[in-house]
Amino acid sequence: MTDCILIGAPVDCGKRRRGCLMGPDAYRTAGLAETLAALGHGVTDIGNVAPDQVEVAPPRNGAVHELALNVGWTAALMRAAREQAPNGFPIFMGGDHALSLGSVAGMAAHAETVGRPLFVLWLDAHSDFHTPDTTTTGNLHGTPLGYVTGREGFDAFPALPATVPVSQVGMIGLRSVDPEERAALEDGDATLVDMRMIDEVGIARPLSEFLERVEAANGMLHVSLDVDFLDPMVAPAVGTTVPGGATVREAHLAMEMLSDSGLVASLDLVELNPSLDERGRTAALMVELTASLMGRRVFDRPTPRGV
Repeated sequence: MTDCILIGAPVDCGKRRRGCLMGPDAYRTAGLAETLAALGHGVTDIGNVAPDQVEVAPPRNGAVHELALNVGWTAALMRAAREQAPNGFPIFMGGDHALSLGSVAGMAAHAETVGRPLFVLWLDAHSDFHTPDTTTTGNLHGTPLGYVTGREGFDAFPALPATVPVSQVGMIGLRSVDPEERAALEDGDATLVDMRMIDEVGIARPLSEFLERVEAANGMLHVSLDVDFLDPMVAPAVGTTVPGGATVREAHLAMEMLSDSGLVASLDLVELNPSLDERGRTAALMVELTASLMGRRVFDRPTPRGV
């Protein structure tokens, strides 16, 4: 079994709509630790990380929101990832997707230390491939993959101990990609799977092909699961809703395949905004998906109370 390390990352500066800072406690309330323990895993909750206090030059792009605070979170979460990865399986409980600026960078540094390549699976409606210079909204939760793959424009951020080549990134669930991101991605060789492809061939085939590449490279896999990967009809607690997302079964199948692969080394749970939830059902679903990733199967799932 796995030693799961819960890391609270109440990042709420990657966008302007507030509420994601309550995410870590929502996961705790929804029983994430208890669910993992019931599956036989060890669980340690190290509490919430706090951002470093930093000073930065004003951004070239005047639209950029809370640059210094985002930089401070990146430094703190990169350090937390590097410190905790040798001890087990880090689960970063967010917090908005800007937390992945630090979590992925830290996991890439850890992977380099142990001599293995890091692959990143981005389960999200958005590609998050902007830079502070290209973003038009100024919301830095749309920049993590730009940062960790080494795009230019991140001068204010910590230097990367290791980058993640674009060829080692898989994005599944895409349905909202800005023109600037599309142009940059067309120059690379990331695995791009939009909802049309999932509609046509299902989620299993493209995910299986990506996992085969990770395994062939003896890679470690970091999974970043955004609430808006899911259709907002089943997961309403997110400020970036895009209709037409993954169904509950598609999401569970993806998690079960990831579990079967044995390749996943760390996990982000991001963009949960409890103020937008309906009686905690999005938090509960995210916990259930985490359980599937960590070994629970369909026939193991407990009957809901009241049935």
